[in-house]
This record gives sequence, structure tokens and C-alpha cells, in this order.
Amino acid sequence: MPTTALADHVLLDGVSKQFGSTRAVESVDLAIRRGECHALIGENGAGKSTLGKVVAGVHEPGTGTVAVAGEMVRFRSPRQALEHGITMVAQELSLVPTRSVLENVYLGIESSRGPLVDDVGHRRLFAELAERSRIRLEPDRRVGTLGIADQQKVEILRALARDAELIVMDEPTARLSADETTDLLAVIRDLVGSGTTVVFVSHFLDQVLEVADRITVLRDGRLIRTADAVDETPATLVEAMIGRSLAANFPRKVPPAADSPLILSATGLGRVGVFEEVDIAVRAGEIVALSGLVGSGRSEVVRGIYGADRLDAGAIRLEGEPATLRSPHDAIARGIGMIPESRRDQGLMARRSVRENASLPRLDLFTMGPVVADRRERVAVAEATTEVDLRCASLDMPVDSLSGGNQQKCLFARWMIDRPRLLIADEPTRGVDVGAKRAIYELLARLAAEGMGVLLVSSEIEEVLGLAHRILVMRGGRIVTELDGTVATEGEVLEAAFGTSTEDHSDA
Repeated sequence: MPTTALADHVLLDGVSKQFGSTRAVESVDLAIRRGECHALIGENGAGKSTLGKVVAGVHEPGTGTVAVAGEMVRFRSPRQALEHGITMVAQELSLVPTRSVLENVYLGIESSRGPLVDDVGHRRLFAELAERSRIRLEPDRRVGTLGIADQQKVEILRALARDAELIVMDEPTARLSADETTDLLAVIRDLVGSGTTVVFVSHFLDQVLEVADRITVLRDGRLIRTADAVDETPATLVEAMIGRSLAANFPRKVPPAADSPLILSATGLGRVGVFEEVDIAVRAGEIVALSGLVGSGRSEVVRGIYGADRLDAGAIRLEGEPATLRSPHDAIARGIGMIPESRRDQGLMARRSVRENASLPRLDLFTMGPVVADRRERVAVAEATTEVDLRCASLDMPVDSLSGGNQQKCLFARWMIDRPRLLIADEPTRGVDVGAKRAIYELLARLAAEGMGVLLVSSEIEEVLGLAHRILVMRGGRIVTELDGTVATEGEVLEAAFGTSTEDHSDA
């Protein structure tokens, strides 16, 4: 049982939270120190978001106690938490898109001059707030015209304008680009440096290690440990999250048979200004990985093979036969499936159902004229989602209501309905937790063992080494080396990707 210390900002003692028969959080003791960035990590369903919402008053604990600055509290709403200086920046932002940044920041706490809103006073306070937080936004800019990263900054300014001393951030970087993420992490460091306490809920371990002072690991609703970030590594965190070593995170490699037929033979592929003279071969039962730095041309090559982007040069043969692939429709008809790099931008129809998303590429299998055979479609999708272990309450629920891992599994389910001979998987585990990663690794290995050819693109060297039978490293739009995936090392991949000794890139 924790004991109260002067440095404790929030103290949870034996907190549990249950939803129906599901025990989301079980007897958690947690101390969050004033002025620290405290990360909560765990797989989907581990309880990290629920615990963050208990701190912020979104959820009332079923059992246990919460103390803020030594005072016992019982938050029944976020408003009550805010009265104690605690608020939350949730994944779904709560801004008014048609109003300005300034209006959103002071919405509900406006000052007035007689019957009018004190615009001059608000602008003065906004300038002071921006100076203190180092968040630079144009106060008159309409919020709906801002990107997600800047909208999150508006939420942070709103919190600070309400004198929040502790901000819970739930997956704040999940929808951001790499540059936007870097910017937001800098904002978080500035906030903590100025004395604000931040609870950072995330499954991006590299970001957690970069920004957190201490890290709490949750598994199945229970607290596994809290430790200083400097004492942790990605490997130690993964082992704590999933209860096994990182090395056990990849399935055993089953090499393809020596006489496995060639599924894909691509020679001399080129696109002006992007890549040139690319040769790729994939056999049945083989996982071939394209590795390299961002911008090396990996994704562009596989999009060209799939017909999503034009090719200016080269030839493609599928199972020995020449193939002209001018569109994804042509590729699907010739037995190629693809998991795109971004499920949100290139893969899923977010507001449509799981069923519609899963059946989309092969809807022709369920149509009679203009009519979809609903029952056949449902049966096929149910079987496909079961095969990939996609968990949802109903096939009719919108796909954007699923966790990131289950959204990704929906993309895989598409290709279980009518299996392709070649599956292109571009960043197949991006934005999913370690549990979902393991499930996807096992699925890819199983599909290969059953005879499918897999062409993998991944920015994670560990993933490439853990899955691939052969590794093709790209640099500057060309394949510069081929490595045996059973014996290749991280150093060899990096040396080829950078084009120099890895000793020069020890911090890469």
C-alpha cells in the first residue's frame, strides 16, 4: 500500500473499475508525483486509458480511494476534477470547429465588460498563456481549419486557461505525423519543465521513453510495476507488458521448400525520380522484406507492383505469366492483396461497418447484379474475422470504434475471404500494441507456411529480422543488398541502409 509523500500530486489506493462483467482495473496503487511526466502503458485492454480517466474524473472508481495533494476526493465528473486542477485531453477532441482558437480556449470561462465579452482581456491572457506554454497559435484562426496537432494544442491551452495543474493525455500522438509528434513531445517537455504534471497514456514505447520521467506498466487491469524511465528499455517494457521476453515475440521461422514455385518475379522496375532497376522475387511460402530508411522508395515500389502507382519501367510476372497491373483491381484479379501503409488514409472506410470494410475488395463474390447477397457476405466475413482473431461486438459496428489492432486485423480479414497468392504488407503493425503485433506476426508466418508469398515493408528492423526469410535493403531508390534473414544482424541492415559503417550511426 502506498504512503503519501509531499511530492505526490495524485495518489490512488486499491482502485478498481468494472464495466458490466469486465474488470478493467484491479486493485491499483499508484503515486503520480507533482511536476513529472508519468506514462501509463500496456496492451489494448490493459486498463491504461481507464486508469487515466479515473484520475481525470471521467470514470468514478468502483472501489479504492483517490487523493489529490493529500486530500481525499471522490470525482463524479470531469468538472469536479477540474475544480482540483485536473483535466484530460482525450483522443476525441471536444472543440467547436466553427469558433476561433481564442473563443475555444476561453469558452465557458469568459470574462465580461458590462454586457460584452472582454475580448481585449482575453487576448492579453492568451498572449501570457502562449508565452508561458510556448504554444504559438493564431488566436483568430478558426479551429476547424487547424490540423489535429494544433487542435490538441488548443485543448492544452484550454486546460491551462482553467488553471489545470495535471493534464491526462490519452494517446495524444496516435493520429499525428512524425514531425507533429516531435512538436507535441516538445510541448509536453515544456509543460513538465514549468511544473505541470502530465499523465501520458500511450502504446508508442519510443515516445514514452523519450518524454516520461516514470513509467507504470499495466497488464490485464493490474499494475505490474512503476519504474524510472532511465532504467527501462523497449525490451524490458515489452516483457513487462506481455509477460514474456521480446525474443519470444516472433514465431519460429519455417523456411520455404527448396522447390517452392516463384509467385512474383519483378525485374527492372522503375518510376522516374523515385526508384529504378528494382528486382524482386518472392516464392511460395517465403517472407521477403523490403528494408531501408524512410524515403528510400520501399512503399513506392510495392504500390507500383500493386497497381496503385504507375510504373515507368520494368516487367512483372506472376507464377511465371506476364502481368500488366494498371490498377489494384488488376492486381486483385491476378491474386495479389495488399495491407496499405496507412489504414486511416489508404485502407479503411472509418464510419462504415466491419462487414463492409472486410468484404470490400471481393464484393463481386457476393453480388448478383446490383444486389449484395447479405447472408453469404456475413458468413464469409464472420469466418474471415474469426481467422484473424478480430474481436468486435458486432460485424455491423463502425470500424473506427475498434482498437487500432482490431482495425488492422480488419484489413487482414479482407484477404482471408478469397486468399491471394501474394500478400503485400506495408507497415503491417504500425499503430498497434504489442499484443496485436504478436497476433499479426503469427498470422503472417502461418500464411507463409501455408504457401502464400509475403512481401513485407517495415521500418522496424527488429520486425524485419524476426519475420523475413530474405531481406532486400533499399537506399536512394535502389536495392543495394540482399541478406539472409536467418543470420542477418541489425548492424548489417543499418550499414546497408545508411551506405556506411554503422559505427557512424550509433544513435540512429
